[in-house]
Amino acid sequence: MPIGVGVLGFAHGHVNSYCQTWRDRPELGVRVVAGWDHDAARLQRAVDAHGLRPFGDVAALLADPDVQAVIVSAETSMHADLVEKAAAAGKAIILQKPISLTLPEADRIVAAVRRYKSPFTLAWQMRVDPQNLKIKELLDEGSLGRLCMVRRRHTLSTHLWPNFTELWHAKPELNRDIFADDAAHAIDFLFWLLGEPETVTAELATRLDPRVPNDNGIAVFRYPDGPLAEVVGSFVSPAGENTVEVTAERGNIVQNYGDATTCAVPRPEGAAGLKWYTVDKKDWTYSDIASPTSQGTRIAGLSEPLADFLNGRRPAIATAEEGRTVLRMTLACYVSSREGRRVRIDDPAIDLV
Repeated sequence: MPIGVGVLGFAHGHVNSYCQTWRDRPELGVRVVAGWDHDAARLQRAVDAHGLRPFGDVAALLADPDVQAVIVSAETSMHADLVEKAAAAGKAIILQKPISLTLPEADRIVAAVRRYKSPFTLAWQMRVDPQNLKIKELLDEGSLGRLCMVRRRHTLSTHLWPNFTELWHAKPELNRDIFADDAAHAIDFLFWLLGEPETVTAELATRLDPRVPNDNGIAVFRYPDGPLAEVVGSFVSPAGENTVEVTAERGNIVQNYGDATTCAVPRPEGAAGLKWYTVDKKDWTYSDIASPTSQGTRIAGLSEPLADFLNGRRPAIATAEEGRTVLRMTLACYVSSREGRRVRIDDPAIDLV
């Protein structure tokens, strides 16, 4: 029998891609059966698109015996409340990123998952992108020697989206800002590859539209006796190519076409998305892992790992504790930018952001 899933909020549009993929691929063993949203019009659009049963009340959806698991994809400000309710109801939980707006909210999520022993995963896209998995494999095997620098460029073109300034993504009370919402992907990517850093130095700024705060940001993380790691986030970028650069003692890794902006624009025919150079070979090795042809393709690629998690075929993509650490790394960027200083990841000022 497929796992019955209820959706708690359709604010994060990625959930619609999962619903469609699970419907089109019944072999994945997931069936979306119910949905709730505080926005009645948004809920109706989801009902029309996916044929699910609408609920006007969260408790009623959680009481439905056909619902064994939920996707929490409401606005980020609602994550803690909804996870607490779902955990208490005994549901498996998929949570859209980032984990929450604040560390106290993240603490509530971690506590609820622990208390009720809830199967839980965050839906971090970059941890399942096939080329990213190969990058992690190359680093973990150690053949490149001492790691010196890692750079992740992550971009969107939100200034070209119709009415973006009117969407919940641009409302601080619901989502903080676009850096917290989307640069968190790249920050989690670094955490996944390298672990928790020691410090961060960051500059965040609004460079284009004052209605979209912190549309550009650069953060440099220092690792104890390890590499420097940089996140470059620009959410007013119409195009691009490079997304990852790794510099190591005995080689380099380059990835192109690995985010929303870069995979959506024309590229040279046959262009390699991932390649690595080693001093032993004195040449590039080109991966045969295909680059995504669109952002929609990338998003849909998370559907199968999420289905595998719900059916017990794989562990969590990311735990609640990991989500909390990534939030702490993200919020540390705000302290650094605001106060003009290098910030330790355990700095108490982060708890107040």
